[in-house]
Order: sequence, then C-alpha cells, then structure tokens
Amino acid sequence: MCGRSPRPCLLLWMVAAGISAALCEVKTAGSLTVEAGSAASLSCNISLATGEVVHQVRWLNRHKVPLLTYEPPARISHSQAHVQLTSSPRNASSITIRRVRPDDGGCYRCVFDVYPSGSQEGSTCISVTGKVHLEGNRTAVSGKPVSLSCWYSLPERVSQVLWTKTSEQGDSTTVASYSKRGHHTPEPFRDRVRLSPTLGDSRLTVLSVRTEDEACYTCQFHTYPDGTRSSTACLSVYVLPQPQLTHAVSSPGVTEANCTAQSRPPAEITWEVGDENRTLGVPVSSAYEHGDGTTTVTSTLLFQSGLLGDMAVKCVVRHPGLEKPLILMLDSDVRPAVIVLLSVCGVAAVLLLCLCVCLCKCFICTQGLLSKRKQTVNDVRQSLREKPKCQHEREQEDGTFISCRRLFPFPDLWSRLIPIRGRGRVQRIRGSASLLAPVVAAKF
Repeated sequence: MCGRSPRPCLLLWMVAAGISAALCEVKTAGSLTVEAGSAASLSCNISLATGEVVHQVRWLNRHKVPLLTYEPPARISHSQAHVQLTSSPRNASSITIRRVRPDDGGCYRCVFDVYPSGSQEGSTCISVTGKVHLEGNRTAVSGKPVSLSCWYSLPERVSQVLWTKTSEQGDSTTVASYSKRGHHTPEPFRDRVRLSPTLGDSRLTVLSVRTEDEACYTCQFHTYPDGTRSSTACLSVYVLPQPQLTHAVSSPGVTEANCTAQSRPPAEITWEVGDENRTLGVPVSSAYEHGDGTTTVTSTLLFQSGLLGDMAVKCVVRHPGLEKPLILMLDSDVRPAVIVLLSVCGVAAVLLLCLCVCLCKCFICTQGLLSKRKQTVNDVRQSLREKPKCQHEREQEDGTFISCRRLFPFPDLWSRLIPIRGRGRVQRIRGSASLLAPVVAAKF
C-alpha cells in the first residue's frame, strides 16, 4: 500500500512518532531549595512506549557541562568528583550532589537517549540559600557574663545582623544591631551588652546577667537575595542559693531546726539524720516568691534534743546551677564549748610559762650569778694581801735589786708583773685598769 502512494505511509509514520513522543514524557521535581554545604538529590522519570529502549542518560548543569553520563543499568562513562549516581532503573535516573556550593544554583537537565524515538529531557532547578546556625539555649548565673553566638552559612550575602529580645509576655525589643555603617545599641542595653563587629558570625555578650535578662533572643541576618533569615535561642538565669541553718529549743527535750535558701529556680532541701526514729514527724517546707524572681524555701525539722549529742544533723540543698549539693551540718552546742575551754587553758599555760622564765631571769638566776661574782672578788682581794712570792732576785751594779715576778693564785685573771727598776714604785697590772699590783724594790 505504501509502495503505490508514499503519502499515506508518511502520514502513518508521523502519527506513530507523535504518539511515541507523547508517551515518552520526562517528569522531574521541578525546583528545589538547598542549603549551601548540604547534599542535593536530583531525579527524573521517563514513560517509554512499547519497544523503546534507553541507550544512554546524561546529566548537564546550567552551562550545559556534563556532570554524569552512563549507559543503563550503571555503566558510567563520565562523572565529576562531587556527583554520584544513586539510582538507575530502566526508566528513571537519580544523582546526588554531595556538597552544594553557592555557584551550584541553576537548572539541571537529565537527557534520555531513547531508541527509536530520540532524545527526551526534563529539568530541575536548584536554589541555593544560606542557613542560620545558633549555639542553642544557654544558662547563666546571675552577676556573671554570658554570650550568645550565631552565624550564617553564606556570610558574603549578609548586609546587617540584628538581635531582638522577646520576653515571656511576648514583648519584642531590639537589643543591638551591626551593619557596614557601624553599631547601634538602644539606651537600656548600651552599657550592659557588647556586639561583635562582624556580619557572618555574630556574638552578643551580656556583661552582667540579671534576672530580667531571662528571655528568648532572636538572631536575624538581612541577606540578598535570600531575604531575612533568623533563629532563636532562650536564656535562663540562675540565682545560686546561699543556705542558712539555725536551731532552737522549742519545748523541753525538743529542738527545732530551720534550713533556708533563696534562689532561682527554687532549691530543693532535704535532711540527713542518722536515727530517723528520733525525729518528730516529717520535715515541713514552705516557699515565698520575691519580686525579683527568686524564691525562698524554708524547711523545718523537729527532733529530740539528745540527737545532737549523738550524731550530726545535716541539711542538704540541691540546685540546677550547682555541680554538687551544699551540705550544712548542725552539731551539738557542747562541742564548741569544750573547744573554747581547751583553747583558753592552752593560752593560760603559755602565759604562765613565759612569766616563770621572766622571774627566773630577773631574780633567782641573777642571785646565783651575783654570789659567784662576789666570791671571785673576795678571792682576788685575799691574794693581793698576801706577801709576794718571788721567783728570783738579782743585784744591779748600783746596789739596787730587780723586782721579782709576783705569783697570784689566779693566773687566768692576772698577768705577770713586768720587772721594773726603782724603789717603792707601783706598776699597773696588765689587763686590768682597776687593780694595782705594788712592786717593791729593796736595797740591801
């Protein structure tokens, strides 16, 4: 039939090709929004007519540069390093871009080379945006500094960073902002907060935290072309407890102990008693809220007074801001009295010992020393009264005699007299300026 008239055959072929093209439709996801630095998955499906076969699949970027080429089922002939083939059934294809970069935005084409109908293709467009990263919720102690940090994954797109505070009632207040023109901090926060002079990475520091600083803080990045991107973190403020423990005798044989702690949030108070059978009932707790947001918790315990003499009563205070519980011990009143008494006795003994040493030096020990000195002086005087003993005498040519060397009973106190010439002369004893030793020269 086609041999006699080619026109009907041509018409039949065109109808068949149109039907085949209509059946070979490629479906894609259309568009995707992907954060910079994350992975992106692209996929497309094709509807094949009977007898059609896919010979090759190609993926092209916006510049028509091939990213990946393969022959089904998975014979890869070309692939870029950051692109991976994840799925390749007969009538579908899926790839993954491992780490999307800012310049990876645009439309990607998947091309199916089908026999005998020809090439069929579809496209998926990717929009690359940045994301705000925040450290998360923070907890600070009243009076201490605290910092909140956030950063944007595409810092080159940021034109301004803004921090706002949202209270528990829902009121929003601007805390600080920074742009290329400089800082801006409203008056209520001007002397209390510091904002880093950076756009992509921002740090807000509260110098001294107060209870009214407890709120949720939002970090906003004004970017182009991504628009405004923000994230929120909440700040909790703790006031650490400083517990006090007191006790008093409420009735004969009964002692009342009170443990009090003011903090934010309220502290938990428990008791540790060695013998619970000697307590009079369970502890009674009460709480009082203050205007500054703190709460005073008081726990009262009644026990037999004799318990203090046997063991210690402990008040245990727990708080989320403490690494370990605070323990206050209630001891017996007798033990401090004994310690004070021993201390007084020790001081008195030391003072008495010092007094004895002073008396000995001033009177007793000095009297013995004076007696010894007096005896020595008497012995010296007695030796001076004795007749001198001469070792030798020698007559001179002029009829005089050389004086003799006088011997004394105390050689360590007196030096020997130096021989002199003359009659009736007196020579000072060497080594003593107060005593004189007469030396008599006699002539026969």
